[in-house]
Amino acid sequence: MSGSQNEKSFSYEDFVGGIESFQEKYQNEINEKEYFGFPLKPILAAEERLYRKSIPSIAYFSMEYGLAPSIYNSFQLKKPLSEQNKFYQHEVFSNHWLCDYIFRVEINKLLDIPIYGGGLGVLAGDTLKSVADLGFSLVGIGILWGKGYFKQNFWYKHGQVPEELQWDPWTYPGLIPLKNIVTFNTKEGPIYLRVWKYYVYSFDKKQAMPLILLDSNLPQNKEYFRQLTGQLYRSDNAWWKIIQRTILGIGGMKSLDSLGYSIDRYHLNEGHAAFAILEKYMQLSDKNNLEPIRNNFIFTCHTPVAAGHDRFAISDVANVLEPHYVQAAEMFGKESYQSGEINLTYMALNNCNKVNAVAQKHGEVMRIQFPGYAQKIQAITNGVHAYTWSSDSFQKLFDKYKASIGDWDKNPCCLENVRKLSKDAQFRKDLFDAHQVNKRNLLSLIRRWQLRDDVFTICWARRIANYKRPALVLHKIEHLIELAREVGPIQIIMAGKAHPNDNIGGVRIDEIFDQIDKLNHYKEIIRVLILENYDTYFGKLLTNSVDVWLNNPLPPFEASGTSGMKAIINGVLQMTTSDGWVVEAENDDIGWIFGYRHQGTDIGSESDLRLDEDSDALYDVLEQAMRLYYQTIKNGRINCETAWIDKMINCIAKSAFFNTHRMVEEYNAKMWQTARER
Repeated sequence: MSGSQNEKSFSYEDFVGGIESFQEKYQNEINEKEYFGFPLKPILAAEERLYRKSIPSIAYFSMEYGLAPSIYNSFQLKKPLSEQNKFYQHEVFSNHWLCDYIFRVEINKLLDIPIYGGGLGVLAGDTLKSVADLGFSLVGIGILWGKGYFKQNFWYKHGQVPEELQWDPWTYPGLIPLKNIVTFNTKEGPIYLRVWKYYVYSFDKKQAMPLILLDSNLPQNKEYFRQLTGQLYRSDNAWWKIIQRTILGIGGMKSLDSLGYSIDRYHLNEGHAAFAILEKYMQLSDKNNLEPIRNNFIFTCHTPVAAGHDRFAISDVANVLEPHYVQAAEMFGKESYQSGEINLTYMALNNCNKVNAVAQKHGEVMRIQFPGYAQKIQAITNGVHAYTWSSDSFQKLFDKYKASIGDWDKNPCCLENVRKLSKDAQFRKDLFDAHQVNKRNLLSLIRRWQLRDDVFTICWARRIANYKRPALVLHKIEHLIELAREVGPIQIIMAGKAHPNDNIGGVRIDEIFDQIDKLNHYKEIIRVLILENYDTYFGKLLTNSVDVWLNNPLPPFEASGTSGMKAIINGVLQMTTSDGWVVEAENDDIGWIFGYRHQGTDIGSESDLRLDEDSDALYDVLEQAMRLYYQTIKNGRINCETAWIDKMINCIAKSAFFNTHRMVEEYNAKMWQTARER
């Protein structure tokens, strides 16, 4: 169906007619009723809405999407899954050396579609899922990263050793190539991009929404152009970074035109997509009237960290873009008149009428960083997709008590009602039992390392960056040993990737290895291990299974953070500094808050890590948590009357707010301001 036929229905023939090599590759997986085992009807309805001018639609741009298809809405294949698209085995580095040498963690499952690097992508994926659940007309726009982010290898005494990831998009379940090819010109010639699609379904599979993914690996491109959509966040030089952001922004806008969608709002999830503004400007018939840009573009900023804001020398931009685009970039994206740089954050701030930070504290920090834009900066706190991140055992628990809780699956805000059950002895027992089911599932996977389900278990797992202070819990291991001797044994699980070019992040991994090494002689009272290749599968497994989720960024440099939100929906207690989303929950008794607090108008330095004082504060609350845990479970006996269970209930109740259903509704009320069809 063409873009001019806006009020016609979108048929099955329209759909399959646009798929490249449909007869040869996909006709066994797609028919008039099914799409890779899911109902086709929601796809046709979603596509039709995007063509209709009478329905307001949104385009959502993000450099990465963590969709977690291995743990949520996994598409089916009639043929065997390609070996390239299977999960790979994992090394473990621990203070039980013999186990590391002999064993691997092996999981025979679908590889997550590898188009994300961390929390920003997982947030974008969760957003699309809630959009589908709630019935908004929205299309996601991203990039088909042919080599993903990277595969992480652990080598003893070498830390993290990156390796290229190999996967096959042509046989990945649910992913289809379209016949649409878009092109844009650069100083070195035209770049051609294939348009792919992946569909995100609602939790009940009654609604869906499309995700456009752009791919430069086409034979009509120059050989090195074919590698442009290879590795996510490749940062060898400015040319690569600029051109990847051009693909997302300019290529993304051209893909919308190619498909003929009727779009009313353009939502930039971080500044990576800011060049979409340039393309919209080029399309204006009256370039003196910028209202179509400023009224229809929306910007979400995700970081107060300096490295998170893309800055490019004008000369570097001129080495990529044609002169009229460079002139527009200078007009829209300079920090000041005298500046010799294009700043994509400023490009978005200058030209988006609606701007938001991703937590209330981040809003405060962002207004300090960008005082000239303070009045337009709102704060919409992030969330997580409750149905993706709640474990099977907790979903069964919530269903068992649905009469008191409500339809939590349709509206996660109902989870606030668990407070009604706080005095119910049977619920308290069922709650702790559900947690123990999750814990045993995790320990079964890593059984070779001989962890126990009645030992206090704490986890730190997320992107490894300096300000996140990944080794803080190991900073003074003599203090850790003393705690284990006096209070009880400790099990510590860690995971995370540092960007391959982040030398400081790599040093932090080396530091973790060294500290684990020193604990080899204490493995009877302390077990410490770090898992390779942290992804959404391990993210779900760890956030729902450990006793305490550790989060210790240096305030105020964590804009939001979402891993703790995944944990609280499963009743996992928090041990955290007061930063990001936690600031909004620290008075709700969801665990233990410790360490340095940011106050005032001076943000401070992200290199002043405050390791000594904050590690002391961490060990103090760690002792409190361990003592309470061993009052709750000891020698196989469980006491469900302790404050530990109260904290678990508080965690679940607070997750009623920290979910993407609430977040998306808030985006609509404050940013999109559009109606939706249910």
